[in-house]
Amino acid sequence: MNNWIFLTKDGTDEYINTFARGCGRTPIRIDDFIFETSNDPIVLRGILKHKIMKKCWDIGRDFFYIDTGYFGNERTNTNPNGWKYWHRIVKNNLQHGEIIPCPPDRFDKFKKPIHPWKRSGRKILVAAPDEKPCKFYGIDKQEWLDQTVNVIKNYTDRPVEIRERAPNRIDRIKNSTLQQALDDDVFALVTFNSNAATEANFYGIPTFTLAPCNAASPVSLQDLSKIETPYYPEDDKRFMWACHLAYGQFHISEMRDGSAYRMLAQ
Repeated sequence: MNNWIFLTKDGTDEYINTFARGCGRTPIRIDDFIFETSNDPIVLRGILKHKIMKKCWDIGRDFFYIDTGYFGNERTNTNPNGWKYWHRIVKNNLQHGEIIPCPPDRFDKFKKPIHPWKRSGRKILVAAPDEKPCKFYGIDKQEWLDQTVNVIKNYTDRPVEIRERAPNRIDRIKNSTLQQALDDDVFALVTFNSNAATEANFYGIPTFTLAPCNAASPVSLQDLSKIETPYYPEDDKRFMWACHLAYGQFHISEMRDGSAYRMLAQ
């Protein structure tokens, strides 16, 4: 435990700071961190730390990336304000892009339904990427949207609708939810790296994921030429996938008490 390095921007990242204290460590300000002084695993949060992550990839150094969890942060009776209690922690990548068999106990606690596949929709919904992942992957957002829509239209006559993520979280979880958009006659969802693909799969809408890594990739297609024949994985596979995601995200209390570290270090 003593050799993990927790990087915090200006010393103010509450999640990094909480996780570090749970591991008995003192976080290091990014400005004070010298990459070459060790080869110890690095813990960081925020996709714009791309220079550090790419440097780790180049030399094979381990890192753990923290970002918003896949489920558990939506508005429910136990979380009426939709606070971000759950955070994914990914080793050496931005997302959990595979299925590793895991027990169902963590996922079962969410009581999150996996809906039957809906096959009656008409539209193709394109979930636009945010600017931060575009910067990380070196793509231009508008160019990606234009190219993606053009490719889709080469293979289908279905109407294509672009969904921009609402800038304010309260609007995303209350006034302009993804579920509302998916209910509006959607046949399939196409995205780059958005978590919308994860939610769509739970909701019974097939997905196409185009980023190098997306949590929903194991239950999605990546070939837009198949837009008229999307992938409808068996419920058993979606359940295995959900169980794996549940073992890759942690409640803030698990970061605080060190149990997140103990699970990750196994």
